[in-house]
Amino acid sequence: MNTRIPRRRRGASLALLAIAGLTGAALTGCAPGSAAPAAQNDVEVSTELTSDPVQLTIADETGFPVTDKLTEEFTKQHPNVTFTINRDTFQNLTANAPKLLASSTPPDLIRLPTLGDTVRDGLVANLDPYFDAYGWDAWPASQLAPLRMNDEGVRGSGSLYQLGLGYSITGIYMNTTLADQLGIDAPPQTLSELEDDMAKAKAAGILPIMAGDKDGVVNFVVQAAVNQYVDKDQFLSWMFNEPGARYDESGNVQGAELVREWADAGYFPSDINAIDYFTFTSRFSAGEGLFTFNGNWEAANYQKALGSNVEFFLVPPAEAGADHVAMGAANSFSVAAKSPHINEVAYFLNWVHTDPTARQIIVDVTGASPGGNPAQELPSVESGSLIENALKMSAQIGAENGQVDFMANTTAGIYAGSIIPESQLLVTSQITGQEFVDRVQKFYESEVGK
Repeated sequence: MNTRIPRRRRGASLALLAIAGLTGAALTGCAPGSAAPAAQNDVEVSTELTSDPVQLTIADETGFPVTDKLTEEFTKQHPNVTFTINRDTFQNLTANAPKLLASSTPPDLIRLPTLGDTVRDGLVANLDPYFDAYGWDAWPASQLAPLRMNDEGVRGSGSLYQLGLGYSITGIYMNTTLADQLGIDAPPQTLSELEDDMAKAKAAGILPIMAGDKDGVVNFVVQAAVNQYVDKDQFLSWMFNEPGARYDESGNVQGAELVREWADAGYFPSDINAIDYFTFTSRFSAGEGLFTFNGNWEAANYQKALGSNVEFFLVPPAEAGADHVAMGAANSFSVAAKSPHINEVAYFLNWVHTDPTARQIIVDVTGASPGGNPAQELPSVESGSLIENALKMSAQIGAENGQVDFMANTTAGIYAGSIIPESQLLVTSQITGQEFVDRVQKFYESEVGK
């Protein structure tokens, strides 16, 4: 199937001052006052993979090997297509993405947790023609909604600019060896029960929550608490940058203040702001901490480290019997608008969602749902494993309509510019929940306006 579409994107380039300040470098081709990328030649959309040799480049974050496994399998099936994968930290990749996409040699596919101004600046390809050509309308609309952006720069609707290499869900892991020592025989069913369990651990000299915040990942804890109090639709409106939506709402304050109370109680490691993601996951794997807040992407690793002595469950609600709310999102990737291989990248993305081996890799490596058409057969998983439980959790959150995006994806600069520094103060009891919320909202306004 072939369709001709223009490569040019709408809008003039906007200033990316927050990112420029973080990276310490001007954004080539995206500096204030510069024009949007020049129009490229038309693309003949095709769902047939070329037989010519093709070299594709992927920019991905460190610590997530799923792209290695997927590209190895794709090249095995299609030897004419090879890949180069360049990796950087989540923080650096988020900050530098516009610069990479605007360069003369952008990556063909890039891990892009936040679209930011990349759509307005013409840096990422509009995937609508491939949505039509491949029949992605059979996929759940809710799965793709966070990957869309409309002409006003609001996410959740409009054209499709991203797809996921797996669709995540977050929750709490519990070390059942330590739980048995404390007389805890089941996961808590409410936040109050969770706090009771943490108090038991603290009294027994066991660390209640293994977490780290050197790179901001205590946001798993902060947002998990906020999720149980804030109005979900209002929260999503803010994360999708809808005009007038705000973060300084009472539910956000209540959740953030609860985290500060946990800090006051000594439920976090004393050196939490010196602990990065790799360290806190390693320390929990080594048996330190009753609980840790993390995503299904760590299920296989924790299972390997702790065997049958670990459980994975959804964050309990504030009220008994209430529906669950959990962070979850696509491991989102965008295609560079300037890529000369958009057809080949789209073919690869469709293959990830439809090929049985690729879908099995997604589950085996990340524990995430493979996404795509729900009528497709699910990959096989070990009975009783954390990955099996993670898939059930994803289904439950879907049934309860309880999935929300990650706060870190709200704007391009909010993670490094506000969430990391403010959460570091919150989890060491240096600011209140109200101050945390007010500061995040102020930074948000500096990026998108009130």
